[in-house]
Amino acid sequence: MNICFIMYPWERVEAQMDSTLRIIHEAYIRKHNVGIMVPSNLTIRNNDVFGFVKMIQETDKPQKDAEKFHKQVKFQEELLPMSGFDVIFLRANPPVDSTMLNFLDAIKDEVLIINDVDGIRKANNKLYTAAMFHGKAGVIPETHVSKNKEYLKRLILESKSEKMILKPLDGYGGSGVILLEKKAAASVSSLLDFYINGQSQQKYVIVQEYVEGAEQGDVRILMLNGKPIGAMKRVPGVDEARSNVHAGGTAIKHVLSKEEIKICDMIGPRLVADGLYFVGLDVINGKLIEVNVLSPGGITRINKLNRVKLQEKIIDFAEEIVATKEAALSRKLAHKLTVKNAKTKP
Repeated sequence: MNICFIMYPWERVEAQMDSTLRIIHEAYIRKHNVGIMVPSNLTIRNNDVFGFVKMIQETDKPQKDAEKFHKQVKFQEELLPMSGFDVIFLRANPPVDSTMLNFLDAIKDEVLIINDVDGIRKANNKLYTAAMFHGKAGVIPETHVSKNKEYLKRLILESKSEKMILKPLDGYGGSGVILLEKKAAASVSSLLDFYINGQSQQKYVIVQEYVEGAEQGDVRILMLNGKPIGAMKRVPGVDEARSNVHAGGTAIKHVLSKEEIKICDMIGPRLVADGLYFVGLDVINGKLIEVNVLSPGGITRINKLNRVKLQEKIIDFAEEIVATKEAALSRKLAHKLTVKNAKTKP
């Protein structure tokens, strides 16, 4: 297969723990043609979508170790038609690049894109999670999304809970997540002002019920084609409300509970219907907190904790989908030829 990864710059890859590197390496050792590029390298040439893609160069002896591969790999940049790829993995970090999605609209029916362009548009921020279970209590924490400062301030001050969570709608990796406490109510107004008005334009923020047990950590579940393939528990660091490993949390082995399996069963079909084939779920105490659809991480840590290689399942899935599409196309062409030749029979 021809596979392209639209991602962050190669020099920013943290080889020891990077999930994208593991998927790239797995495709490479299976001898697929693999290229990488940043979103800004997409372009239009003669009305077709092209990209300046860095193709991985062949070697006599493929490097079996992902970290050594990262150091030794050599690229050759070429301007290539994006429809020439069988699979495109979207692994750029949030927030979503809307221009990138506009480019890919032209080829989304020709190429398997993981995750689907329209699906990412629906789910690229936390509103997807908040609205997914509209009218269903208990699945997600009580959630409020607004950019009305006075409204949010009133919600916080009138809440029966002593604690609430404040975070930006388009944040990722635990960035901007703050624990609000009633005893610090004097700072609520300034915090809301900063989150809503701190940029060139007003931003939506989330105020969410504090889930009891959050101080003990959350669970990251990786979903592939609507099914869980691995999980880990992330425990916050000292004096830290966030469990994200990048924010100082620690990953430990985890077996999914009945409540977590139920969440996966509930959300799985919706994810597949939206073309969100590879995502990360964040769960606390049986409640779904976030759905991560852009470059979900955790592969390397889950692999080490469970002695597995989740990247194998991901490439297996891509190979299966492409093989099915190619078989269907071959069958269609054969049937068309049969019909065409029918008129020439005596």
